[in-house]
Amino acid sequence: MKVLVSPLDWGLGHATRCIPVIKAYLAHGAEVELATCGSSAILYQTEFPDLVQHEIPSYGIRYPKHGSEMPLWLFRNLPRLSQVVEAEHQRIEQIVKERNIQVVLSDNRFGSYSTHAKSIYMTHQMRIAFPFPLAFLESFGIHWHLRQMKNFSEIWIPDFPEAPGMAGTLSHVPHLPRPVKYVGLLSRFESPSVTETKDIDVLAILSGPEPMRTILEHQVLDTLSQIPGNHAVILGIPGASLKEFKRGNISLYSHLETADFARMVARAQTVLARPGYSTVMDMARLGASCIFVPTPGQTEQLYLGTSLCTAGSAGLISQKALSPSSFEKAREKRYRIPEPLTQKPLLSLAISTAY
Repeated sequence: MKVLVSPLDWGLGHATRCIPVIKAYLAHGAEVELATCGSSAILYQTEFPDLVQHEIPSYGIRYPKHGSEMPLWLFRNLPRLSQVVEAEHQRIEQIVKERNIQVVLSDNRFGSYSTHAKSIYMTHQMRIAFPFPLAFLESFGIHWHLRQMKNFSEIWIPDFPEAPGMAGTLSHVPHLPRPVKYVGLLSRFESPSVTETKDIDVLAILSGPEPMRTILEHQVLDTLSQIPGNHAVILGIPGASLKEFKRGNISLYSHLETADFARMVARAQTVLARPGYSTVMDMARLGASCIFVPTPGQTEQLYLGTSLCTAGSAGLISQKALSPSSFEKAREKRYRIPEPLTQKPLLSLAISTAY
């Protein structure tokens, strides 16, 4: 069986959560190829140097400087994004024909499907969270998203079937018209098998599209430089020429491979990160004590961060409020994101019954 995996190029979260999917397909004896672009392609060159990669069009997601303007940005760019989806679909059809692909797995890419192969769409956002003034439109958003899935024969949800799971109401909605499989928590990491010395006071993990990644980088460096201790920052820039450097009491790393990343998290007393869903799954797997700073304008992150904070599983600070004093107050408490337990190998079952 030949499988083509195509993750969305919105930060690195979609690409990293596809890593366990790719490994699972390989373990089932499948031949896997990758449809990638940008930083996802660079990441996979490190993680899967022997797998064939095919370049596909980028969505070119770039956050406006003010997060509240994100809905307007999306509206203005809708014609361009629609063109990208169409170009992406044509490219996928070309790859399927030339490489004899039998299964296409799309992580949130609407154009990554084929009429000549089984097409699977993976998403945790069955319900798209709207900002509070527009919350009444969420039912419309659910139906709109379902319409985008019409070209796919099967839907995979990286969560557990029993509500609330990891993503709460984002991944559990009524009346799903297509075959749906919950594939469990997807993380590129294994549960820690050894206890590392906690010699890093704060580890900041940066991610997501520009310019918000860089804006948070500046705030984090300013904040941590005023807090005594030994700190580290993973910048989330795979392929950067400068891999590691020091700035005062802060060690900076452009990017870390999976094993080194896991060890760094294990060494940290506290982790500061965006509450993107892939990050939440990774931190749950690694048992990190997290303080989350949602990306302004990204309502999904606000929902996830607020839910975890309300449950006492993580701290939460708005980007505007991030400062040495607010961070010190938030990290007075130790946190732990619970990972739901299941005896069923959900991902393996989904793969074995998908074709």
